[in-house]
Amino acid sequence: MTSLVPKPQATEIFYPSSDGEPLAESYLHLCAILATLEVLRQYLQGRQATVLADQFLYYAQGYPRLRVAPDVMVIFNVTPGGRDNYKIWEEGEVPSVIFEMTSPDTKEEDTGHKKTLYEQLGVQEYWLFDPKGDWIEEQLRGYRLRNDEYELITDNRSEPLQLRLQVEDTLIGFYREDTGKNYCSPTSYELHYNRKK
Repeated sequence: MTSLVPKPQATEIFYPSSDGEPLAESYLHLCAILATLEVLRQYLQGRQATVLADQFLYYAQGYPRLRVAPDVMVIFNVTPGGRDNYKIWEEGEVPSVIFEMTSPDTKEEDTGHKKTLYEQLGVQEYWLFDPKGDWIEEQLRGYRLRNDEYELITDNRSEPLQLRLQVEDTLIGFYREDTGKNYCSPTSYELHYNRKK
């Protein structure tokens, strides 16, 4: 005998890839995001890693509203290449390094909610870059996870990336620790040059 009551179907949960918000709040913030994305993408080419920019990071399966969109995030031990969004439970890896291009308008969220969330997720390093120098006098400030809490990075070295970071006007310069080689892509120079015209 067949049942007249249909079996309940599992509802597929939709995880959006866009919220309709702009990528960055100013041209300088946009340049900093794109330059950082391209430099790190080139630097990590050929490794089991990916670099994503302004894509949703979903951290709780079944709860699509629990998400954040880091300006730039680096994830190791995953298949290289882009994604429309990043789900921690599918990939099995938490981002190792996150960059937020900050401003007075985002300061509270960047130093409050996001910093606490990234700390709880186990993101090894969290960097704030203020391209205009509006509230971070030194423009670049990093935090490293030690004993489940963020501590201020005092030497501008990224341990997961094995790079030294340096403020270069309104962009972040990345230097290899072993050779001192500057990882600035043609794209980042072009963005920087066009801004000054």
